[in-house]
Amino acid sequence: MKQYLLSVHYVEGAPTPSDEEIQIMFRETGRINDDMQAAGAWVFAGGLTSPDSATVVRIENGATSMSDGPFAETKEHIAGFWVIKCADLDAALVWAERCAAACGPVEVRPFDDLSQA
Repeated sequence: MKQYLLSVHYVEGAPTPSDEEIQIMFRETGRINDDMQAAGAWVFAGGLTSPDSATVVRIENGATSMSDGPFAETKEHIAGFWVIKCADLDAALVWAERCAAACGPVEVRPFDDLSQA
């Protein structure tokens, strides 16, 4: 089985969901999580705090520096993710469709062959 990263994207400037919409998203992602676990596709998942809570660690010329904020200045950031295992990309895309319906745009990327356990 190959592993895939399904990443949910937060788009800066997009309308903020209402509290009711957020609760619906949580319920739907909970159902998806349960279904993934029951199907044996679940590996790990998590939601992330806002990009402004990030710290970037760099090492340049042997010196470590740290800066607040996201690594890249962009209008899209990863808001959460699933790591799943599936037979192939088509199966991963079926899960991604459900995830996107629950919480917005989802990018699907396979892990490289060296990362497969």
